[in-house]
Amino acid sequence: MLITKRQQNIPLRFAMIGNGSWATALTKVLLNCPDKLQWFVRDPKMIKYIEKYHRNPEFLRSAQLDASRLSMSDDINTVVRNADVLVFCIPAAYLKGELDKLTESLEGKFIVTAIKGMIPGDNLTVSEYFNRKYNIPYDNIGTITGPCHAEEVALERLSYLTFSCKKIENAEFLAEKFACSYIKTRSGTDIYGVEYAAVLKNIYAVVVGVCHALGYGDNFLAVLVTNAQGEMKRFLNHTYPSDTRNMTQSSYMGDLLVTCYSQFSRNRTFGGMIGKGYSVIAAQTEMNMVAEGYYACKSIHDINLSHEVDMPIAESLYRILYEGASPAKEMEALTEVLQ
Repeated sequence: MLITKRQQNIPLRFAMIGNGSWATALTKVLLNCPDKLQWFVRDPKMIKYIEKYHRNPEFLRSAQLDASRLSMSDDINTVVRNADVLVFCIPAAYLKGELDKLTESLEGKFIVTAIKGMIPGDNLTVSEYFNRKYNIPYDNIGTITGPCHAEEVALERLSYLTFSCKKIENAEFLAEKFACSYIKTRSGTDIYGVEYAAVLKNIYAVVVGVCHALGYGDNFLAVLVTNAQGEMKRFLNHTYPSDTRNMTQSSYMGDLLVTCYSQFSRNRTFGGMIGKGYSVIAAQTEMNMVAEGYYACKSIHDINLSHEVDMPIAESLYRILYEGASPAKEMEALTEVLQ
């Protein structure tokens, strides 16, 4: 669809679906283009605030937004109706609830997912969910991944994003659209690999947070993250082998590293709270953002029941979060199996 319209010189209308920190950051990036941007913002009070003060009152308040080029609505159907390319940036746990309000058809739309999580209960990535639930062909689906925290985008610190589509021409078009002075872009075709890598790295970041809270130092964390990368590689190669996948690229390893080590990592923060003795509910209540690793941990556990890939790190976290195992005992046992 993107290729055809580009060949016909038909301008494509973009829409951002979501109003959290990552959605706000990507909105700021897309506003570097001259086109007007549709934006689904759930709260009408937030819309009025952005129109008046040119910033999101709840997330990334430092990010300046040119409201004159934003067409905002709290009605998802209005936004979908008036756009060709829909960039979904809602936490995976809440995506189904928002899509349930959708009466407009997604037929002919190009879906871009910037969501690094699994659909709870369905055990599907966002791309898989759109394909199976809404019959969106993979030719009309793209992903945004890479080691890129919203907070640094808001500060215009140099960051890298990878755009993956089944057809490389579509990925290159999206990469061109999002590129700006502080965003460098790459393109690829491994939708499955980058999307599952983005899910898995959240799990490992939670484990890093647990270990850090328990007093493990940098030496051990380096071993832990190295083993996590190996675990990720085993899972991807077993479930969906690819001769062209390079696990050292930034969309795989880079995203893993930044999520495990960054002060902005909500998954590491969540893990730190669990390691300090918070219950899951208490940790989720105190955080203002969703830690996708919590939901991803169960989804990957359920998926792996049929694959039986050796995943001791992910399984340790599953036992902590879903079976009430002791974080200290689980991490102590993990030290005996890491290489």
